[in-house]
Amino acid sequence: MTKTQHTTAPAEQWTDEERAAMKERSREVKAGSRRMTRAEKEAQDAAAVVEKIAEMQEADRVLAERIHEIVRTAAPELAPKLWYGMPAYARDGKIVCFFQSAQKFNARYATLGFNDTARLDEDTMWPTAFALTRLTPTAEQHIATLITKAAN
Repeated sequence: MTKTQHTTAPAEQWTDEERAAMKERSREVKAGSRRMTRAEKEAQDAAAVVEKIAEMQEADRVLAERIHEIVRTAAPELAPKLWYGMPAYARDGKIVCFFQSAQKFNARYATLGFNDTARLDEDTMWPTAFALTRLTPTAEQHIATLITKAAN
């Protein structure tokens, strides 16, 4: 690198929202390292998800509450837990899907996302996230189908 080239400091590469999400994830990891039974841990994680949803602004909260209900019904084996401060659902400790509020990153819409553990593979290309502005019965059925497939 020459004297005239400049690099961006790591702290300047992340938005305030991204830094906040990373700090939340750090707190989640620390909380998860406390000694407790598996049942206590699962209950604590589930309560944290419900609490996080309750803190959301109304539009995001309505979506998140419904997504939470759909996941708990379609795939009760997925464990709710926070992931980067977002409601997420895991299988064997690995995040399968998550809800990201629009407010979280000042976005136009909330997002329902799926990680690679969801195995929603179709041919050589498939969606891994869906923008949500409202939930219709058709959208809810589509989400339930995706969640069921992702959980298996």
